[in-house]
Formats: sequence, structure tokens, C-alpha cells
Amino acid sequence: MQRIAKVSTAAAFLALTALFLGACASGGGTDAKDGTVAATVNGKKIMSAEVEQGVARQAGGRQAALSQLEMAQARLQMLGQLIQREVLFQRAEREKVLPTEDQITAAINQQKQESGMTDDDFQKNLTAQSMTMESLREDARKSIAIKNLQDKYSSKITVNDKEVEDFYSSNKERFVSSRGVALAMIVADPADNSASGLSSDAKSDAEAKLKIDNISQQLKGGADFATVARAKSEDPNTLARGGDLGFATEEDLKQNGFPPELVTRLFAMQPGDTTEPIRFNSGKWFVFKLTEKRLQNENLTLESPGVRPQITQALINTRKDILNAALLEVAMNDARIINNLAGTMLSTPSNLGLRPASSGTVATPSSSPAAAAAPAAASPAAPASTPASSPKL
Repeated sequence: MQRIAKVSTAAAFLALTALFLGACASGGGTDAKDGTVAATVNGKKIMSAEVEQGVARQAGGRQAALSQLEMAQARLQMLGQLIQREVLFQRAEREKVLPTEDQITAAINQQKQESGMTDDDFQKNLTAQSMTMESLREDARKSIAIKNLQDKYSSKITVNDKEVEDFYSSNKERFVSSRGVALAMIVADPADNSASGLSSDAKSDAEAKLKIDNISQQLKGGADFATVARAKSEDPNTLARGGDLGFATEEDLKQNGFPPELVTRLFAMQPGDTTEPIRFNSGKWFVFKLTEKRLQNENLTLESPGVRPQITQALINTRKDILNAALLEVAMNDARIINNLAGTMLSTPSNLGLRPASSGTVATPSSSPAAAAAPAAASPAAPASTPASSPKL
């Protein structure tokens, strides 16, 4: 079953660039002074500066805290991800599935709109990450091209009724609608989150309390919860979804640090009701909206709403994962790859080819190209019992 994310912590990241950046920006935002070639893929160079940029992003700008051995491992892993990404992009080029300029523009505009950022905020965040619109477009081009390539093969996947029925029969114990609630939330965080691109950011306890009280009054006055969440909430993970957290069981709530009195209050509320502002131990203030509640556990049948489609999609996703892995394996085997960094490590085992960490830092963590090459999908071993888009615990 899908669960809500822990509300006591929220990663501050720019969702728009994280969507398109694989391991690091390709071209823009790298250290031009470092002309070392880390690897080549069919003659296309991957510079050491790109590796440093990727390590900085994944370390959240704190790569200086890594030991020498950790840095060596991080560089090698990052380069491997960049190689995979370049291999798949070149394959997409050969199979003529590159996106058009209009498609790239549309994808960026859609994500910018969903992020709730203004044009000024968007430009400020690009600058903060040492990126340009040109480099963002190039990263988007690669990500979309790789997805198009994967879709070319996965579009032929089919799942028949017998497969669905067999899976349900073998996993009936997994299909239980548990006692719990579906929630949306608005967060006021006293910490300084200006680097995350939020358009509304409280920077002290007093500002956070004043902000959440104003939000509560807006909601009591009839303001739309999702609209206010997109404009005011300080949780980047749920911002684009209007604060939607998804469904959580009673046990999920307790594990996420919900005070017992709040849990009791949520089950007493009616769908559509909102709570008064409540402060968690993290120091953050929350207002929750109840969107659904279930008062008891219930065994689901194959014909219960959503069960059959969820099993079907989970089986499709598993096949996609296998196809994506096979596609990457074939593409890697067909490519001529020279990994200079790995070779240098072998030739200098005493220090593993270490160089000082790049002084430039990038504050935004990014998803890896491995994830771009094979997007995570629900396994048929544990399909959700109710549809929800919230992250797991």
C-alpha cells in the first residue's frame, strides 16, 4: 500500500531540474578549467568536470565531507552512470526517437508550471546551480530521448486476464484495505529554504507561526486547499500535487511522528475538513486536510475498485524494468567505451587516481542516470491496494 512521506523531513530540491538532470548537467554548469577526459563513448567525451558536478549534486554540495576513498568511489559510480546515459542517448539518436524542440519546450514549461515557480524564481534557481536554459534544454533532450527509446520497446508489452487472476490468487493476503486516512498538507518551515526555489519561505519560528495562522484563516474563509498549498506550502515533495500526501494507515501515522491526539482527531473528521495549525517536533507547522478515511480493515477481491488495474499496471511495470535493463545491456555491449578514470585508478592503486574535490558546489541533489535509464516501477510483488501518488515511507 502506498504510504505518506515522513512529514518531519523534506528534501529541499528543485523538482524541475531534478526531473531532467541525469547525474549532472551535460555541458552547462561544469568547471571549464578541468579539461581532463574521464571517458569516451563512441568517441564522445565525458569530462572529469562533469563527474565532479554530478558528485557535488548527489552529495548536496557537501562532497568535501567525504573521505578520499568515498570520493574515489563516488567519482567512479558517477562516471558509470554518465556512461550509461550517454550510451542510451546515442542509441536513441540512431533509432531516430529524439524529441523536437517544441516537445522539449513543452516539457520544461509543464514542469515549471507544476512546480509553482515564477519566471524570476526559475531563472534564479538556474543561476544558483550554474546552469543556463541551454544546458537545461540539453539535459531535457537526453532524458526525453531515453524515455522515447524505452517506450519504443515497452509499448509492445501486454498482460492477459489469466496473468492478473493468477497473481491475485497467489497474493490474496496483500489485498487489504487498511484502516487509515488520505491527507493533504500545507507546511510552514522556520528554516531558510530559499535555495530550494520556493516562492513563499518563512525564515524564523515567528514567521512560520504567522504564516501558518494566515493560511488557516484563508482556508476557513473558503480558499481552495490545493491552490493555497501550491502557492504557500514549503514542502517541495508535495507542492506540485497541491499538498497531496496520499493514503496512510493508522500505523503509518504513528511511525511518521503524528501526535496521538492528532491521529484521534483525523479519524473523527469528515472528508473535506481541515485541522487547526499544529507544530511537530521538527519545528515545522502543518495544516492537514482529510480527503478520505477508512474506519476498518477490509479484504479486497479481484473486482474491488482499482485492484485489477493495479495488478495489470504492476505486471507491466515489471516487464518494463526487465526490458529497460536488457536495452541498456545491449546498448552497452554495442558501444565502444574507454573509461580513463578507471584505468587511472588501476595504474595508481596507491591513491586510486584521486584528485582534489571540485571547489564548486551544487546545492541541488539529482536523480541518477541509472534511474533515468530504468525508471522505478511498482513490483507485482507488492501492488498498492489503493491508488495514490505519494512517496513511500
